[in-house]
Amino acid sequence: MTTLTDLRLFATHPHACSYLDNQVATTLFVDPDAKIDRTMYSHLSEVGFRRSGQHLYRPDCSACTACIPARIPVAQYSANRQQKRCAKINHDLAIRVIDDISDSEYYELYQNYIIARHQDGDMYPPSRQQYHSFLTSEWGVTRYLEMRLKGKLVAIAVIDLLDNGISAVYTFFDPDHEKRSLGTFAIMAQIDIASQYGLKYVYLGYWIKDCRKMAYKTKFRPLELYRDGNWIINSKTTP
Repeated sequence: MTTLTDLRLFATHPHACSYLDNQVATTLFVDPDAKIDRTMYSHLSEVGFRRSGQHLYRPDCSACTACIPARIPVAQYSANRQQKRCAKINHDLAIRVIDDISDSEYYELYQNYIIARHQDGDMYPPSRQQYHSFLTSEWGVTRYLEMRLKGKLVAIAVIDLLDNGISAVYTFFDPDHEKRSLGTFAIMAQIDIASQYGLKYVYLGYWIKDCRKMAYKTKFRPLELYRDGNWIINSKTTP
């Protein structure tokens, strides 16, 4: 049985950072030939790894420690005023967990989202090959939170079910419903699903203090950060 200490890790060459201007990044990847199951994936999440497509990775930048893994302890979460308003606005959405998003309806939602909001990102222009390789998993852990308004698909949250929590992989939604704050609502829905499943955490990926796109994560309280090998609640992550 493979353990964390048995895993081989590979480092990328230094490359431009995706989050901070004028910064150079290096990324560690788990050996793509390693035997990965939900338990191994869960252990890796506990020490700061994330999934992108079939790859598990973690930043490993020699001159920067800005990327800090973040997670929400489900039992302690308390919605703030803004989040309560978001829940009220979206009370009319029908939410269910599904196993597959291969139909054209789901891809078209993703395509419209990327074109409308991320033309400056690595995922533009969108393609079906990219869509499937990025959002699916071979380890039997991936599910999708489908959100519909009067039958119309308006959002999908891609989640991975871990032994002790949910990993929030990606969310995409109808750009015409931007005022609903569907990204925030998707995280709240994941907290609710984790609670229903008896899971302790929702893993949000990396928080970067100087990256404005990451600021929304600090609005979920309490927020645990992975620093120096330990998960701690850090009161300095003020909105």
